[in-house]
Amino acid sequence: MVWIGWAFSGLFAAFLLVGSIAPKLVGAQVAHDSFAQLGWRDSYILLIGGIELAGVVLYLIPRTSVLGAILMTGLLGGAIATHLRVGSPLFTHVLFGLYLGLAMWAGLWLREPTVRAIVPLKSIVD
Repeated sequence: MVWIGWAFSGLFAAFLLVGSIAPKLVGAQVAHDSFAQLGWRDSYILLIGGIELAGVVLYLIPRTSVLGAILMTGLLGGAIATHLRVGSPLFTHVLFGLYLGLAMWAGLWLREPTVRAIVPLKSIVD
């Protein structure tokens, strides 16, 4: 179960690092285009990329994993709200933050006994 949790966590982190964080931190045109489509100023690209990076790093460190998950949950909620505001397609854009959040929390739940103790899903899992 722990190995599956780390696999989920690793996939979540790799997806964010390659698909979201790196383009923002290197100033890729896709980041600028995405921000323009969503109505965000370019001046926020590095800030949001840095917050994402900090959240992913905190999430991957066992001692700070819950803090990282909480930070990333807030960030993903902001992404959902932004896509709702601009009228993006529901299942492919608006709910994508929800899909990522579920994968992130599933990975943490599977790899961290303390999270399983706080959120017991015995009726679902057993």
